[in-house]
Amino acid sequence: MVEKLKLTAAMMLLVAGVVGYYVLAQDPELWRVLALLAGAALAVAVVMQTSAGRSGWMFVKEARVELSKVIWPTRKETVQTTLVVILLVIVIALFLWIVDLGLIKGVSMLTGRS
Repeated sequence: MVEKLKLTAAMMLLVAGVVGYYVLAQDPELWRVLALLAGAALAVAVVMQTSAGRSGWMFVKEARVELSKVIWPTRKETVQTTLVVILLVIVIALFLWIVDLGLIKGVSMLTGRS
């Protein structure tokens, strides 16, 4: 029950930040953005006090660790793979165009419109 109250409070803080942004329409843009950021920061602070917030933060930390383990392709590999994909798209497009022409001719012959 406490978790739901905290999440509800976080949503209300976020909404308050958005409302503050629009309420301060006559003020300088800086104050409007600061109101929005303050609402978002307070909402994040409240969410971090919940189990969902803590597990979400733990997920982000673990994802960063896994991301550091990724072996990224070299520029040469990226260019080669991109060219292969482009070539295959062109080949499949041509194949489908030929099949489409064949179906059009077949339907035209069956309906007597040729």
